[in-house]
Amino acid sequence: MLADGKTMPLLKKKPDKPPKSRIWEIDFLRGVAVVLMLLFHGGFDITELAGKHTVFGIRWNLGSPGFQVAVAVFAGLFIVLCGISSTLTRSNVRRGLKLLVVAALISAASYFFNREETIYFGILHCLGVCILIYGAIFRKAGPGLLAGAGFLVFVLNAAVSSLLKSTPIHMDWLVPFGIISDTFSSFDYFPLLPWFGVFLGGAALGKWLYADRKSLIKRQLPAGIINLAGRRTLLIYIVHQPIFLGILYVLGWIK
Repeated sequence: MLADGKTMPLLKKKPDKPPKSRIWEIDFLRGVAVVLMLLFHGGFDITELAGKHTVFGIRWNLGSPGFQVAVAVFAGLFIVLCGISSTLTRSNVRRGLKLLVVAALISAASYFFNREETIYFGILHCLGVCILIYGAIFRKAGPGLLAGAGFLVFVLNAAVSSLLKSTPIHMDWLVPFGIISDTFSSFDYFPLLPWFGVFLGGAALGKWLYADRKSLIKRQLPAGIINLAGRRTLLIYIVHQPIFLGILYVLGWIK
């Protein structure tokens, strides 16, 4: 109560902002891609590092068409979903730089692990650069322009691939663009040509399907490990290989 007998008006409390709702199907699909990645990397470690080509009666042949299709599926799914997610956030610069920092650390670790197979431009390098380019150039573009730009990337990739067939390359300074020598080798390699086109295709889908930033499928699946993995993709990517290698070491399969 004030000195003149009047009652002090109550201050209105600002309503709490509702928590941002996640688009559950994006988390789910990202989780599926994580599971495929874990299966492939586990198979790679067992066959290429431990030399075990048959495990639990299953023969692992990473050069088979099935495994190659699996790699294209989980990698392409990752990149498409990253393109979609880039249309749903305003922190693309932070996201891109964070991925590039992690990518640099992974490159350093791969250099000391096996210098001949150093990861110079793996999937995290690719995603980090794609996100930064999108944020700088394409953030305000509509789905049509994004799809057209993605198509042009594929056309450019086809032209460069055709040119490289008749032009020998003796240097690896253009690794990010898929222009490499015959001696180039890496554990993980995802050049901007053609993968930036895949990313732009994902961004086009994001602008088209998720313009209102809401889930397309109202009825959610029960919360499970797949969705949880989809929310912790980067963490899983960072820790899974040390865990796999540690298990193989404990089993005595690698020294």
